[in-house]
Amino acid sequence: DEEEDYMSDLFIKQDVRPGLPMVRRVKEAIQKEEKQKEANEKNRQKSIKEEEKERRDMVLKSALGNENKGFALLQKMGYKSGQALGKSGEGIVEPIPLNIKTGLSGLGHEELKKRKAEEKLENYRQKLHMKKQANEQAADQFRIRFKTKQEERKMEGDLRKSQRACQQLDMQKDIDVPKETWFWIEPEEEDKKDEEDKEDESTSSDLSVPEKLQVLTAYLREEHFYCIWCGTTYEDSEDLSSNCPGDSAADHD
Repeated sequence: DEEEDYMSDLFIKQDVRPGLPMVRRVKEAIQKEEKQKEANEKNRQKSIKEEEKERRDMVLKSALGNENKGFALLQKMGYKSGQALGKSGEGIVEPIPLNIKTGLSGLGHEELKKRKAEEKLENYRQKLHMKKQANEQAADQFRIRFKTKQEERKMEGDLRKSQRACQQLDMQKDIDVPKETWFWIEPEEEDKKDEEDKEDESTSSDLSVPEKLQVLTAYLREEHFYCIWCGTTYEDSEDLSSNCPGDSAADHD
């Protein structure tokens, strides 16, 4: 190699900006690699399968000629090239396409794959449907629980209202002790002998809130001729039965 002359005009005219020599070398390497690939592709000997495919595609793309025996028989029967088959020309124009199996899988493999894919899709749809049903059931149960809680709160409020009315009406008749301990509302702070007595008294009745409400409203109607739903004290039982719609909130709605 000859030593470069750094003072020559050829060296001075070269583009010496930073990075440009590296970019140029990369481009040259890529071009060289592409040319090598093209040369290898041209020089590569085609396999037997590739040659068979090319010959088959070439034959299938070419139209039938007079040398074909089937085509020659059709021409003798009056058929012309490009004409549809059939007496009135309602048949096909192009031959039935040839589907050649090139893979190594057995017969029916594609149908099996298709069937499995359909089964997988159907299972996925069933899971979505079941999930939707579960969500709807959960929403219905939530609405039922919410409605039940609202009804329980309303009954508890009606029971407290009945207890206050019962205590007031009993005291007006100089009744110092309620007929049942839960007929009156107990004060929040009341002197007790001990905690055990308090627990025994609170658990003395096993009735539920609806049962307590029914018993207490019946007592108010029979003893005081009072209806909590109307908020009215009647003169007697006859006045109560003739002017009060009923003995429950549903009858007064």
